[in-house]
Amino acid sequence: MFDTVLIANRGEIALRVARACRELGVKVAVVYSTEDAGGEVVRYADRAVCVGPGAAKHSYLNIPAVLEAARMVGADAVHPGYGFLSENADFAELCAAEGLTFIGPPPHVIEALGDKSSCRSLMARAGLPMLPGTLEPVETLADAQEAAAAIGWPLVVKAVAGGGGRGIGVSRTPEDLSSVYRETRRHASALFGDGRVYLERYLSPARHVEIQVLADRHGNVLHLGERDCSVQRRHQKLVEETPAPALGRDLLDEMAAHAVRGARAAGYVGAGTFEFLVDAAGRFSFMEVNCRIQVEHPVTELVTGIDLVQEQIRIAAGHPLRLRQEDVVPRGVAIECRVNAEDAVRDFAPTPGRLEQFAVPAGPFVRVDTHAGAGGTVSAFYDSLLAKVSVWAPDRDGALARMRRALGEVRIAGPGVRTTTAFLESVLASPDFRAGRYDTGLVERLRQEDPR
Repeated sequence: MFDTVLIANRGEIALRVARACRELGVKVAVVYSTEDAGGEVVRYADRAVCVGPGAAKHSYLNIPAVLEAARMVGADAVHPGYGFLSENADFAELCAAEGLTFIGPPPHVIEALGDKSSCRSLMARAGLPMLPGTLEPVETLADAQEAAAAIGWPLVVKAVAGGGGRGIGVSRTPEDLSSVYRETRRHASALFGDGRVYLERYLSPARHVEIQVLADRHGNVLHLGERDCSVQRRHQKLVEETPAPALGRDLLDEMAAHAVRGARAAGYVGAGTFEFLVDAAGRFSFMEVNCRIQVEHPVTELVTGIDLVQEQIRIAAGHPLRLRQEDVVPRGVAIECRVNAEDAVRDFAPTPGRLEQFAVPAGPFVRVDTHAGAGGTVSAFYDSLLAKVSVWAPDRDGALARMRRALGEVRIAGPGVRTTTAFLESVLASPDFRAGRYDTGLVERLRQEDPR
């Protein structure tokens, strides 16, 4: 096992990883920006190193500064959390060159799966079902027009280097393809430093279902079931649950088997997520792989009793999986709601500011992952996530009742600060969600019915 793990992240995920390390008897080191100097994880860690000012590109994305911090604290491993450097193949390779274990897949796997075009090619060769689309980047508008004619409309233009719901444009007619293509390339260049894009048939409405996998360095691969994450705004998730309601177990088991097959084909190591879309006829298609721990991992932990972050760390330390597939027996229902500092009325615009009140729910089978507190600040520099409220119950009706109760206990306020709590309550109250018949269009339908 490692002696010291440097956590190259911030917020709730940094604190989550730190707690997993503490339980494993591993010393905790963290990096932080000047904006986060008073953060909870800075106080919690054994060592903390400032790596720069508030802007992420000068701190959490500053690879030389992060590596220097690892040297300063004598770390032997780095956990990147999610976001920031978590799927940066160059960073993983530089960690190896510094004698640091990167807690995640090998660099060549991150590179192959992080490039969405090469990932599609790899998964197609592995036999995973695919939506119609291009397997190579589309270099010119003329190429895009030719490919689009074969794919059909509507279609989505996606950044090869995209992720987190960013770098995506939807073309609904041949007439708007030119503007969508150029705009997506421009955004991709600005966001990722890579303007390459590919095309894929746009499936909407659809169910967005992901499969959690674990794979070790000894050839063992298993899955931990699915999470339905169809409740989204701007392709970013708001609510997740497991098991996926109103989808047949045979379909979900087949999807999980494809995820395991894909992980084996890629030589995957660590915790990862294979994402799929399911159409109205119950046909599923592969979408992408996330080479990291997911924001929504608590719902899987609640139904399986497996600490995914600790498993990540053990795998990176070279230990074989302690589980076989038959040992994974999900029980009950878990739901997670993301409480963001956003104003749903203003198209989920971030609302940074000082937190004068911060009270989160408690009680039986309620888990809250957060880094925030009264007197703290919601920074304009970073993601607006304040807390993840997760609940467990033996059945879905019980889980929905528990989540409604939990959200009713959220008390977060401050000058200019708004949260998504009321909107999340409206999601849970909607007939389609209660019946498990929702899809990726639910949020937009709710906003049209009641913009509040």
